[in-house]
Amino acid sequence: MKSDNDSDFVQKLSSSDSNRIITVGDYLELDVFTKNGEKVIDPDFELVNTNINSEKLRPKLKYLVRNDGQVKLPMVGDVLIEGKSIHSAEQMLQKEFEKYYHNPFINLRILNNRVIVLGASDGLVVPLENEKTTLAEVLALSKSITNNARASNLKIVRGDEVFLADLTTIEGFQSGNILLEPGDVIYIEPVRRPFTEFMRDNGPILSLVTSLISLVAVLISIN
Repeated sequence: MKSDNDSDFVQKLSSSDSNRIITVGDYLELDVFTKNGEKVIDPDFELVNTNINSEKLRPKLKYLVRNDGQVKLPMVGDVLIEGKSIHSAEQMLQKEFEKYYHNPFINLRILNNRVIVLGASDGLVVPLENEKTTLAEVLALSKSITNNARASNLKIVRGDEVFLADLTTIEGFQSGNILLEPGDVIYIEPVRRPFTEFMRDNGPILSLVTSLISLVAVLISIN
């Protein structure tokens, strides 16, 4: 168990890899452009009218990294991609597509970057649209910090390590608002309200007892 006083672990969490490694089970999105990506830039808008219809018809596919570490891509076939960063994978694919196109421009994205929020909330999966996403951003997106949540005892689980964060103080926010990585699990401790929980859990029994007492009282009054 790590605490927010463990500076080494804070540094480790705060240095989230902006170019994370591709692993088995990842879904990838691939875009290939010719002429070093001229179509992407197109500063004079010369290609807009000629390509707008074809762009709408172009399917957006996702490609699974299989258990053998390979992914099957159009034209180039099976490619071993597990263990590579996005940057190195793009360089490798650029060489593969050079067999078919002149000066190809490759853009590769991992689609399943996400974190899980559990505890006081109902349980949410939050996609990481930005590689530099902080804990505070995910909490804001998930709307998980409510009156039923204890923001002073947040747990970020990463693999076999746990980091504690307290966002109720300035010092705690500065050290605890770390960069998140895909696969992180955020646990928000709920605020315990014993009386409310007792009434919720035992409400039906109390209602039955009250009804029986009322019935007995009515019968006694009749007699």
